[in-house]
Amino acid sequence: MSVSVPLSTIAHGRSGDKGNHSNVAIIAYTQAGFDWLRENLTVERVAAYFAPLGSTKVERYEAANVFGLNFMLRDALAGGASRSLRIDTQGKTYALALLQMLVELPDEHLSMCRPGEPGA
Repeated sequence: MSVSVPLSTIAHGRSGDKGNHSNVAIIAYTQAGFDWLRENLTVERVAAYFAPLGSTKVERYEAANVFGLNFMLRDALAGGASRSLRIDTQGKTYALALLQMLVELPDEHLSMCRPGEPGA
């Protein structure tokens, strides 16, 4: 069995701009959560989620020492902060947007949650 929850159940994130590119970091709360992220939060899944931005390429880098995955969304900012007409010209909200993505976790996912959270 599995349960459908927001990605924020097992991770937090941070994002920003690198010129015309957006940098989105997703950091698991626990090793178990990181193991799940490595297996399930793929380049293809993130590219599909952010497809409306028109990224030309999505790359993923691992930062295992902090339980993190870093995604570079190439050409996702419509020209970058000084040229874009988008509301979020620097991609500061992209991590929050990705954390709202619904994911299917196993029923036994409490080892992935933030320590000290109710039910964890």
